[in-house]
Amino acid sequence: MISFPNCKINIGLQVLNKRDDGYHNIETVFYPLPIKDALEIIPSSAIEFTATGLPIDISIEDNLCIKAYHLLKKDFPKIPFVKIHLHKAIPMGAGLGGGSADAAFMLMLLNDKLKLNITTAKLIAYALQIGSDCPFFIINKPCIATGRGENLKEINFTLAGYKIILINPRIHINTGWAFSQLAKQIHDGNSKNALGNSINKIIEQPVDSWKSLLVNDFETPVFTAYPQIKEIKETLYKMGALYAAMSGSGSTVYGIFNSTIDTTIFEKQNYFIKTVN
Repeated sequence: MISFPNCKINIGLQVLNKRDDGYHNIETVFYPLPIKDALEIIPSSAIEFTATGLPIDISIEDNLCIKAYHLLKKDFPKIPFVKIHLHKAIPMGAGLGGGSADAAFMLMLLNDKLKLNITTAKLIAYALQIGSDCPFFIINKPCIATGRGENLKEINFTLAGYKIILINPRIHINTGWAFSQLAKQIHDGNSKNALGNSINKIIEQPVDSWKSLLVNDFETPVFTAYPQIKEIKETLYKMGALYAAMSGSGSTVYGIFNSTIDTTIFEKQNYFIKTVN
């Protein structure tokens, strides 16, 4: 059985405060995009994992697909062994949620193939044990996300009709590091989205008004550490983007355009580039 885990972008990302459990409360919009990995499971005599495509720079034991399998195995000990093959097309450490998507789709694959009859609510609960943005991929529709990112409310929102350009400079950003860089910003109350309106309200405004209203809080520390990423955003605006921002904790930057643009300037630098119509 095969499935195709897709990526997401964050439209606005406000980090509100650090919680007693060590996580952070956020507000963001998760928006799915059809840039996809391929994930296949087949019966096997032992648990196996293979991969092709973009390099995966973590051990097999730490791979989120493997973690998803073992998570279900605890509650369903009769689950048979499977061979997992992942073809990676979504870059890692890119703010696109590729690993989280793979884990969420793994849960759904096992549920469907093995007829475990796990409800959507329970799948979301399992997904949260793997990562804060994993639950989104169980729903996989535009959502406003709060709490750790697990409180999800579907919204009537679409970017259909626009061209979305994703540029990744092949820089891996560690999410834990990115949150650590926000510590002083959160303590001082300097979250830039705190303008009296929630992100959910801001996105009701025309896209070309978002530039002055909608901010990803991670941009300040990430741009300071990696000026190259900031330059990508500035270049997208120079090329006519209605709105441009970093997704998640980086390093992917996306631009929203009214029409197709020439990405040659980024191709010359060997960046990862995708266009979504």
